[in-house]
Amino acid sequence: MSPGTSGEFITLARVVKTQGRRGEVAAEVHSNLPERFTEGMRLFALPPGSEEIRRELQVEELWPHKELLVLKFLGVDSISEAESLVRCELQVPRSERVELESGWNYVSDLVGCSVLDHGVAVGRIEDVQFGAGEAPLLIVADGSGKKFDVPFADAYLEAVDVARKQVRMNLPEGMLEINAPVTNEEKREQARPARKKKY
Repeated sequence: MSPGTSGEFITLARVVKTQGRRGEVAAEVHSNLPERFTEGMRLFALPPGSEEIRRELQVEELWPHKELLVLKFLGVDSISEAESLVRCELQVPRSERVELESGWNYVSDLVGCSVLDHGVAVGRIEDVQFGAGEAPLLIVADGSGKKFDVPFADAYLEAVDVARKQVRMNLPEGMLEINAPVTNEEKREQARPARKKKY
C-alpha cells in the first residue's frame, strides 16, 4: 500500500526500523506537520500488504532523531515486539486529519493523481518517497511499465489540483529521461555481449 490513503484512514508516518531496547521504533514522517505527533495520541499500525488489519497504538513518548521520529508505544516494551511494527504505516482516521495551510498537501491526496509536465501527461503517482533528498520523490508510472522519480519541489511545481486529481509541473528538459529506471528490456539489451561486425 502506498503511503497516503487506505479507505477512511490517512498515513502520517511509516516505521523503518527498531530503535533502542525498550520497544522504540524509528519512523519516517509523511506529514509536513511534525507537531501533529503528541504524547498520548492514538495511531493505527497497518502492516504492509494489508488493507484491513490495523493495530491500535498509543504514543507513550516521542523525540526526533536525525531525519526520523522515534516513537515509544504503550505496551510495546521489547525489541521483538517493536520488530512486528517495522514497515507498518502509522495512520489516523481521515476524520481526524488537520486542515493544512494553503500550499501544503497530504500525501494521501497526491497518490493517484495524474502528473502533467508542461501540460503533457506523464503518468499517475503510485507512491511518494521521503528521505532521498530535500524534496519528496513522486513515483510516477506511465501505464507502459515505465516509472519516473520526479522531485516534488516548489521550483518545478505549477499547481496541485486535488479536485481534478492533477499535479501540474514544469520540469527541466531531460529530467524524465535521467530519472527513468532501466526497464527489463533495456537490462536484457545491456547484458547481451557485443557482436563483432563483419566487414
